[in-house]
Parts: sequence; structure tokens; C-alpha cells
Amino acid sequence: MSTAAKATLAGTTFSALGIVAFVHWQQKSDKAAMHQGVIRDMEQQKLKRERQADFDMQRQLEEEYRKVQAVSDASGGGADAR
Repeated sequence: MSTAAKATLAGTTFSALGIVAFVHWQQKSDKAAMHQGVIRDMEQQKLKRERQADFDMQRQLEEEYRKVQAVSDASGGGADAR
């Protein structure tokens, strides 16, 4: 085998190994990025559920307070209305 053929074989072998290693690294990097997106989405959903629970609790408290307290309508219609 000639020196040029050996050099070509070595060059293509190292190039192929480099490409395979790069693709493997790129896939791991993409997978990690996608996993971070999933974690971020789960945290956002948890926060949304907590906020909804707080909102529901505030609405329930408001309904209870309205039953106990006399609430007057502030849109007019009082003693000064003519």
C-alpha cells in the first residue's frame, strides 16, 4: 500500500470517527436541552396550579365574607341620588 493511500485511509478514518463523536455529543446536548424544557414546563404547571388554588381560596373567602357582612352597592342609588 502506498503512502498516499495510507494517508487517505487514515484521514478518512479520523474524519469518520470525528463526525461520529460530534454527532453523539450533539445528540446528548439536544437531549439535555429538551429535558430542561420539560422540567421548566412542569414547574410552570405547578406554579399555575398553586396560583389557581390561591385564587379559588380567595373567591371562597370572598363569598363567605359577603354572606356575613352587609355589602352596599357603591354605584349610586344611595340617599343622595336624585
